[in-house]
Amino acid sequence: MDDLDQRLIALLKRDGRASLSELASDLGVTRTTVRARMAKLTQEGEIAGYTVLTRSDVAASPVRGLMMLGIEGRGTEKILQRLTGMPEVTGVHTTNGTWDLIAEIGTDTLEALDKVLFAIRRIDGITRSETNLLLSTRRAVRR
Repeated sequence: MDDLDQRLIALLKRDGRASLSELASDLGVTRTTVRARMAKLTQEGEIAGYTVLTRSDVAASPVRGLMMLGIEGRGTEKILQRLTGMPEVTGVHTTNGTWDLIAEIGTDTLEALDKVLFAIRRIDGITRSETNLLLSTRRAVRR
């Protein structure tokens, strides 16, 4: 599996019902490429099937954090693609101010989080970072 396959699988894990057009747009490739990659991954057994997750199936990762990132030069788009291709990265936000991006990260253990942080820091163009662990979350009531 190459980087494109890993990014495709990460997108499918987030939304298994995403259209070929959405996937192609997010990956920066053609629909034909996405279709061929999905067929190859299924044939090789990398994609074993598709399923439905119910609300009770979805549990937040026990270790979560926000990683603020400073980027050098014009590499933001490339870095965004790398981050969104990582299964532990559950969201990436562009922002203003001191930091260029904020990555939401979720893992099962602190050791796994440490590995992800190390991998992100090694991405070309990232010049600095700061990470905060999320201890608890309270949701606003939507009206």
